[in-house]
Amino acid sequence: MPIIVTLDAVLDRKGMTLTQLSEAIDITLANLSILKTGKAKAIRFSTLEAICRVLDCQPGEILTFERD
Repeated sequence: MPIIVTLDAVLDRKGMTLTQLSEAIDITLANLSILKTGKAKAIRFSTLEAICRVLDCQPGEILTFERD
């Protein structure tokens, strides 16, 4: 898939764990893990907004597009 999820890099940069993010945005750790590993097929804008708000980042820092 040409959409790459770089959530782990943003979490490292912000000094936050996936568990802490999960608690902060009230999303299950399992669902965030699916997103982080790139196995998610979709993401709700409300989830993306919550992640960006907590991590103080832009959506383009979490999702990137790479051509095949």
